Amino acid sequence: MCGPGAGLARLHDPVGLVRAGVEGLSLELEAFDALLVAELDGELVGTVIAGWDGWRAHLYRLAVHPARRGHGIAQTLLDAAEHRLYRLGAPRFDAMVLEGNELGGGFWTERGYAPQEEWRRWVRAADATTEP
Repeated sequence: MCGPGAGLARLHDPVGLVRAGVEGLSLELEAFDALLVAELDGELVGTVIAGWDGWRAHLYRLAVHPARRGHGIAQTLLDAAEHRLYRLGAPRFDAMVLEGNELGGGFWTERGYAPQEEWRRWVRAADATTEP
């Protein structure tokens, strides 16, 4: 893979977030304003996706390259994401954190986030029945 998607895949790979199918990732990053990235000396070192659907603000894929952790990159990315979402009208934020991700859970807790036990994520894979 080459292009902007390759940088994302390389970043998320050492972070442990890459899932099957990422080799086909292709994004028009210029048009994808929900994606915030951190670069250092031309290297992609962090990402967060800050989605707003007009009702809720969602934060996904906060990741910092392991060699660059501990320097405030995640804090800076999250500050920027929260400010963007607040300006769009978001009254609160939610974050997707994998169960058992102690490092991530600790970070989000320090930022004032807490698990919402009464909610569960429901998913369905897209398949041929999804086509019109």
